[in-house]
Parts: sequence; structure tokens; C-alpha cells
Amino acid sequence: MRVIAGEAKGRALKAVPGMNTRPTTDKVKEAIFSMIGPYFDGGWALDLFAGTGGLGIEALSRGMDKAVFVDMDRASVSVVRANVAAAGMAARAEIYTNEAGRAVKALQKRGQRFSAVFLDPPYRLTHMDELIADLQERELLADDAVVVVEHDASHAYPERIGAWRQGKRAEYGETAVTVYRRGEDGNTEAADGQER
Repeated sequence: MRVIAGEAKGRALKAVPGMNTRPTTDKVKEAIFSMIGPYFDGGWALDLFAGTGGLGIEALSRGMDKAVFVDMDRASVSVVRANVAAAGMAARAEIYTNEAGRAVKALQKRGQRFSAVFLDPPYRLTHMDELIADLQERELLADDAVVVVEHDASHAYPERIGAWRQGKRAEYGETAVTVYRRGEDGNTEAADGQER
């Protein structure tokens, strides 16, 4: 695993030991950022279920001002700290050990709004639509925010979650990526770019 583009391009990232964490492959990460970026002009990113921190670090490398990383697994949080430091991003990162739902409640108290949110939970968790609705209700999403959900390709998320609409959905083997933006018309594309 590595940082694909931007100021930290080429920096190697550590994986979380054991089999409990499934890091986003470089191929899928590249596809995600070609769908939503590929580069950013500031803003805050939120990497819930951070794992290795690869998605949040990539967002920082590509121009986000700051990123908040959250994972409930202490081993993952330790790896995120190491990877953020290796990428030279420590001053722009906040890293917390917490459960995603509780972290969202804590973040609401700060009044912070996020321009990019990455949700890459264990594939057995299929309630990211509820989490996106919660982020909206707590006013944690900027008006132009993009929300990325990485999930098992066998699962389909709804076209619309509150004010956010599914912009793209692409499949890469057993992995699917669903992208939501505010009020965007749904345009579902297969991995090869063909509309379905």
C-alpha cells in the first residue's frame, strides 16, 4: 500500500496486523479519487472505520486541509498514527479511538463540517445509510460534501439518503464503491464506465 498522488505520493503505508482489517487496495483507492476529486482545494475529511488511514491520508495528500481519523480498534489506531507520520501529515491529522456512532455525536459538539467522508466498515456492517442520515441530521456535512461508502458488491445502498443522492456506484470484484453528493441526480456506473 502507498499514497498514490499528491504531496505524499509514493510514501509506503503499513497494514494492520492480522486478518480483521481489509485495507482498500491501491486500485480501488485510485478509482475512488478519480470519481470524487481527484484533487481538493482545502476542507476537512472524515475517515470513519479508518483501518490503516489510507483514504484520509490520500485526501490530505491531494489537498484537504485536515482529516479526522476514527477507529475503535486500538491496533488500527496505532497503524494510522504511524502512517500519518510516515506521510508527513501528523500536524494535519486528528486520530481517535472510538466507535463510529459515538464519534459522530462527539464531532457534532465541535460544529465541524466535513467536505469528504469515507466509510469503509467491515463488510458485515451494512447500515452506512443510517450513519449518513445521522451525519446529515447532526449537520456534519458541508453543502458540497461527498460521501464515499466502500462495501460488499452484493449489497446495494438506496438511491437517496435524505438530501444526499447516489452519484456513482462502481464494482471492483467483490468490492463496490457508492458515492453520494447533495441533490445530485443518480447516475450509476459499472466499473468499466458503462451506465447500468
